[in-house]
Amino acid sequence: SRSATPMKLRDAPSACPSLWRCLPCPSAELRLDLVLSSGQSFRWWESSPGAWTGVLGGHVWTLRQDGDRLWYTVYGEEDEQKEEEERDGCPAEAAKLDAAETDRILRDYFQLDVGLSALYRTWGEADPLFRKVANDFPGVRVLRQDPVECLFSFICTSNNHISRITAMIERLCQAFGRRLCCLDSRPFHAFPSLSALTGADAEARLRALGFGYRAKFVSGSARAIAEGLGTEGLCQLRTAPYAEARRVLCALPGVGAKVADCVCLLSLDKAEAVPVDTHVWHIARQRYGVALGGKSLTPRAYQEIGDFFRELWGPRAGWAQAV
Repeated sequence: SRSATPMKLRDAPSACPSLWRCLPCPSAELRLDLVLSSGQSFRWWESSPGAWTGVLGGHVWTLRQDGDRLWYTVYGEEDEQKEEEERDGCPAEAAKLDAAETDRILRDYFQLDVGLSALYRTWGEADPLFRKVANDFPGVRVLRQDPVECLFSFICTSNNHISRITAMIERLCQAFGRRLCCLDSRPFHAFPSLSALTGADAEARLRALGFGYRAKFVSGSARAIAEGLGTEGLCQLRTAPYAEARRVLCALPGVGAKVADCVCLLSLDKAEAVPVDTHVWHIARQRYGVALGGKSLTPRAYQEIGDFFRELWGPRAGWAQAV
């Protein structure tokens, strides 16, 4: 373990301007506050008003929006060992990523090459209810996450809520992930590798961390992937048809239709995947008049609701559902 004095959070570009970079990004294309707090990812927290700090791509970032710009700073793993090199509270060297690489990581994560304003117009023209709701929620886009992190995060979401899921993922990363740095006395860890979750004692350790019945699903799915697809095969599902990717995921312990659709949408480039929970089911019935029999969300009803929204919203129906 490291004993160096923790780094300070950089909450605004004005504090250490040389360590901040920016991308052009209107709020109509991305609203950090709506996207990072909505349950797509569980690794971000609002470290100060308007500033979001979290782990992405094995590095710790702070993001902030200002007008039509997305500002970001990246903390290096070695920064906390360079206290003697600090000037006015600003580390002398940023993370060992160049501007082109950090820009690429953010553009890929937020899928900024997808024009969101045009999609909002298309969905609004097809759906008056969407048009009414969308006015209050601009800039909601779908993240493109690491498939391993996305899968194991969403296995933890069953019968759970965002704040509790976030705490569980934090404990998971602290126990099984590589330590990255420490900011304002808060340690940050990378998401665990697949191999870290396949140990013989993984399930017992997860139960001790409060994962309950999900501990068996996390360790079981880790072993199933390690012995089958592998991490590379999981990532290669990005090029597979949606139905095939969904079928492969649903064969894993603890992965049902909704978790599979979340993983397909949020990490495997299946923009047509529409995760259906009881809230979406009630919206489909009460607001859209989708006539489905029974008083529970059966597999057939799940499929019919997804097909209904795919027909209504088109090939990026999962993005519209996120709004």
